[in-house]
Amino acid sequence: MVLLLVSVTVLHLVTLAMLFTAILEKSVQALMVLTVVFSSVSFLVFLGQLFTMSTGGLFYFTGLCQICAGLTDFAACLIFTFHRKEVLDEARESSTSHFGYCFILSWLSMPLLVVSGVLYIHLRKKQ
Repeated sequence: MVLLLVSVTVLHLVTLAMLFTAILEKSVQALMVLTVVFSSVSFLVFLGQLFTMSTGGLFYFTGLCQICAGLTDFAACLIFTFHRKEVLDEARESSTSHFGYCFILSWLSMPLLVVSGVLYIHLRKKQ
């Protein structure tokens, strides 16, 4: 149980760090900020539930916040992908512009957020 708890916490912190890094570029920043807010609230609620919830309880709210963070990250990535020409033309004048590492981190963090959300929903507090 301790190993599962530590691995879920590390997964959450890794995705949060990836999201903070993904905000740096023009990856539809308003939705990415909302994603970071959802993920941060989820982590704080998880810590609160970990110490206050009774034994046998499930982390539903934490999981739902993580899934919402994954969905907003997915929406931001889709918007950036579909409007890449306008965003990249606005960012650089050269014709060799590319997405960059923040876009890739956004796409990589989306499945991690959804997986951690599902893990939180199935995670039961034990003694």
